[in-house]
Amino acid sequence: MNNSTHFSDSQAALFAVDEAPVHPRTDAPQPSYIQDHRARLRERFLQGGADALPDYELLELVLFRAIPRQDVKPLARQLLEIFGDFNRILSAPVARLNRVPGVGQAVVTELKIVEAAAHRLSRSRVMQRHVVSSWDALLDYCHTTMAHRETELFRVLFLDRKNVLIADEAQAQGTVDHVPVYPREVVKRALELNASALILVHNHPSGDPTPSAADIDVTNQIQKAAEALGLTLHDHLVIGKSTELSFRAQGLL
Repeated sequence: MNNSTHFSDSQAALFAVDEAPVHPRTDAPQPSYIQDHRARLRERFLQGGADALPDYELLELVLFRAIPRQDVKPLARQLLEIFGDFNRILSAPVARLNRVPGVGQAVVTELKIVEAAAHRLSRSRVMQRHVVSSWDALLDYCHTTMAHRETELFRVLFLDRKNVLIADEAQAQGTVDHVPVYPREVVKRALELNASALILVHNHPSGDPTPSAADIDVTNQIQKAAEALGLTLHDHLVIGKSTELSFRAQGLL
């Protein structure tokens, strides 16, 4: 076939379509019942938004693009059974997604595009904003990006003298119950960014935001290092599955 558009092998793989063995032809027409179901589902979404659809149907909408000629409902239900809910599917590690039968590169790509879009949208609501006046948006952002992770992640939010968020950086990644944090590196980075204050954030994959003794100890170390350099540590947020804990609110700072 003569085609003026050419893709590299890696680009072609990115846009590959997952097809089950029973549908080996990529040019096979889509069965009418699948076309009708997809049309109805899209119409319900356009009329009622995400609230009009349960998780498995919202997931079907995402899977439509990756698997255009098959019934994706069984795969949607399987993913929900394995991971629990829509958010956990989007944030699942690629390696775990790849172990699910029927999930190929195209499915993973679509899921990760949606996850990235969600993160970018929530981040846009807090960056370059005054933290106090956008506190709820900040908490939403932290939950969106961290609540459903399977390993711990430690982030630092850097603020200027007016408490405007100027940078948000992941400092370290860890295991299911530990993340290595180096106080000297945290305050060093604050000085590099010309920040005046910090907010620490990390998640607990267990879902329970209760801080550990190690969490309290490293927070105290960072607070002392920050104070020695004229920096303010406003808070340390521990993100659980559905709630968060504030060191400041708990009297731990």
